[in-house]
Amino acid sequence: MSVGEDLLTLGLLLVVAYVLGRLAKLIGLPSIPVYMVVGLLASPHSGWFPLDFHSGDIELIAVFGLILLLFSLGLEFDQEEFFDNAGKLLISGGSYVLINMGLGFAFGMMVGWGTREALVIAGMTGTSSSAIITKLLIELRRLANKETPMILGVTVVGDIFIAIYLAIVSVVLSGKTEVWPIVLQLGIAFLFLIVMFSLARWGGKVVSRLVRTKDDELFTILFFGLAVLFAGIGEIIGVTDAIGAFLIGVVLGASTYRAKIERVAVPLRDVFAAFFFLNFGLALNVAEFGSVILVVVIAVVMTFVLNLVSGMLLARLNQMGIVEGMNAAGILVNRGEFTLILATLSIGAGLDHRLQPFAGLYVLTMAVLGPLFASNSERIGGALRGKKRTPPRRAALRNPMLEEEIALVEAATAGQRAGSRDDIDRAVTRVVDTAHATDAAADRANTQPVDPMIDFITDNRPPRQTDQGEHQGDYS
Repeated sequence: MSVGEDLLTLGLLLVVAYVLGRLAKLIGLPSIPVYMVVGLLASPHSGWFPLDFHSGDIELIAVFGLILLLFSLGLEFDQEEFFDNAGKLLISGGSYVLINMGLGFAFGMMVGWGTREALVIAGMTGTSSSAIITKLLIELRRLANKETPMILGVTVVGDIFIAIYLAIVSVVLSGKTEVWPIVLQLGIAFLFLIVMFSLARWGGKVVSRLVRTKDDELFTILFFGLAVLFAGIGEIIGVTDAIGAFLIGVVLGASTYRAKIERVAVPLRDVFAAFFFLNFGLALNVAEFGSVILVVVIAVVMTFVLNLVSGMLLARLNQMGIVEGMNAAGILVNRGEFTLILATLSIGAGLDHRLQPFAGLYVLTMAVLGPLFASNSERIGGALRGKKRTPPRRAALRNPMLEEEIALVEAATAGQRAGSRDDIDRAVTRVVDTAHATDAAADRANTQPVDPMIDFITDNRPPRQTDQGEHQGDYS
């Protein structure tokens, strides 16, 4: 096929992706499954698209998409938030990772595809999608919610875990069986992680001076070049291009130019990421879904159950309620780009070919059910908690009491000047009578008494003298 036909086909695919994406937004779905479906429709395995288009035609652009996805993930890593609240975040995020990854690995072993495949499946089912989480928090207007800092904290810990996990997976997928080569490669991988995180933590000012330029064009070329360069370094030293791009993103995110990089990087990421997801869809074969559909169904059910348990546990650890726990579960349950990244890595390593259709069908299913669950999580949490009747507003009942309290003060003041105890008693009697009437109204409305001063006045009212002589005592 000629270049013109390639461009025509690719342009048509992107336009179709736009149309389907607009429709998906109407029902609250993210764009990731839309791009995959478009690729699936155009896949040579399906034959549903009138033009011939192959995954290899956009493979390099798809790699750029993978690099920018991880680069942006590193760029958004909030190291100040992490180091300032490291203990609390590690407990919350560590609990989430331990539950989901541990049982995800057990599930992978039960599938019976192999130990390396089980490790990949654990990553696919145990790690949330940062991109979908961020978009859902914005679109559902939950950024100010009580549970949102907890969710973002778990995401931060998840980002660090992804870096460590990818370093381990890259060694496992390398196929090495001798102990010392594995130890050496792991040592290099962790040294790379330590150096880059240390540079991000303490070298922010140095990095800022190195990347400083007023020319936006050259600035864009610089950060894109660094992302590609460190992706290549990561690939060469055996920690994958994805982790190299992530780490340089963490370093540049620590500079004073983070906001400027984000303004340029986000549109680039969205464009190139579309090619990545489109390319993954092109490689899918619908005919292979039948061999993994049962495994996918079990994985989906397991993911929802584990996230419900994790969400409630996180809420309990952070002293929150059922609604906050349900909201956390609804947001964190979403899976997306990282699952596809792992599937891409497993294909390159020659693992079981069923991992690709498993990842594709799993992400397609989760990308639909996850946002739907998130959008209804508050309603579900409220139903589980059992909504209590909201007390009526008490402003209307409070005004008469304020007037009586003022009258009491005025009477007491007048009594002090004129020496009239009867004025004070009459004022106190009016306040207490009004208090009793207000309590009765509150009981009928199933509310508490209106003002604590009522109890104080009632409990501390001095006994009325019954002697016929002068009233004794000073009540001013």
